[in-house]
Amino acid sequence: MREILKHIKGDRTIWALVAILAIFSFMPVYSASANLVNVVGGSTLGYLLKHVVLLIMGFAIIYGVHRVPYRYFSGGSVLMLPIVFVLLIYTLAQGTTIGGANASRWIRIPFVGIGFQTSTLAGLVLMVYVARYLAKNKDTKIRFKESLWQLWLPVGLILMLILPANFSTTAIIFSMILIVAFIGGYPLKYIGFILGTGVVAFAIFILIAKAFPDAMPNRVSTWQKRIENFSSSDGAEAYQVEKAKIAIATGQAFGKGPGKSIQKNFLPQSSSDFIYAIIVEEYGLIGAILIVFVYFLLLFRIFITVRKATTVFGTLLVIGVGLPIIFQASINMAVATNLFPVTGQTLPLISSGGTSIWMTCFAIGMILSVSASKEETEESILDDNPLDILHETL
Repeated sequence: MREILKHIKGDRTIWALVAILAIFSFMPVYSASANLVNVVGGSTLGYLLKHVVLLIMGFAIIYGVHRVPYRYFSGGSVLMLPIVFVLLIYTLAQGTTIGGANASRWIRIPFVGIGFQTSTLAGLVLMVYVARYLAKNKDTKIRFKESLWQLWLPVGLILMLILPANFSTTAIIFSMILIVAFIGGYPLKYIGFILGTGVVAFAIFILIAKAFPDAMPNRVSTWQKRIENFSSSDGAEAYQVEKAKIAIATGQAFGKGPGKSIQKNFLPQSSSDFIYAIIVEEYGLIGAILIVFVYFLLLFRIFITVRKATTVFGTLLVIGVGLPIIFQASINMAVATNLFPVTGQTLPLISSGGTSIWMTCFAIGMILSVSASKEETEESILDDNPLDILHETL
């Protein structure tokens, strides 16, 4: 055990909290997969084994990433931007459908058979890129026109490619970027202008989508129905929320016990989007509060890492990749408890899924890399040539 711990760097509490969430997820995923067995086929044990394998790969990602000096992520984000851009275009162009539903946010990884959601990778790359830009300009007066080309043009192009297939992810990424920009010292009046521009651009997108419905079938109407169903009792989303509320109500204080959920047989997406409702049904209010407490502790340790970071880039990097994890968890739990419209956001490290687990683990690896770093100089981080980084990597 000591030999293993020697190779693990960074905040040990973060390691422990991530392990707790991952291990706890085994039973809810195993239990909630009964719905997938009824709809798709297979076995609950098979879905559990797939989830375990994905988590093992996720921990391998955490270990590999946290051993990389975090200064490499700065130049790496510049190298990844064009790759992400091409991937998003390819994802939109292929027009994938899964089970007859629009699934243009996914691409299929060859020879593995696992879907990859390119928007999650794009969000991670954007957060690192924004942190790099703000750290690089920390001691200079930011010129708005220059920042439009250097910062907001790449951000805008990437978000425009994510929006047609995934509004909730676009909104989360945009919100997190504005928060990081504010913390990073970007002028507030410019942030207000960017926010207003984003709202106007979204309104124009809605008008275009309404005028040409065949270009993006079902997307705008789906968003509209979700908002309408949030306050009504009709529609598929309302059915999901109704079953989630029944699961939560019948869980009471101590729950029905592991694997004894009834609503898992009726609740769509019970192992992913609505897994929190199954957790409350099986583990009760006590289990629900404990899950919230673990995420709160993770947020607290993220802030501890922020305080200990020795560079502006390290500080903004941790905020940029750490806050979205907690924000996504909050949205997932809010949807399950009918405090927020259905969004399709998973519960980090607990819900089943491949891309969401891997990208969360990549983000955690970055946080641990910052917490494990010795004293760095800002110049050594931001003056790295991306091509040199690529050469060293190869």
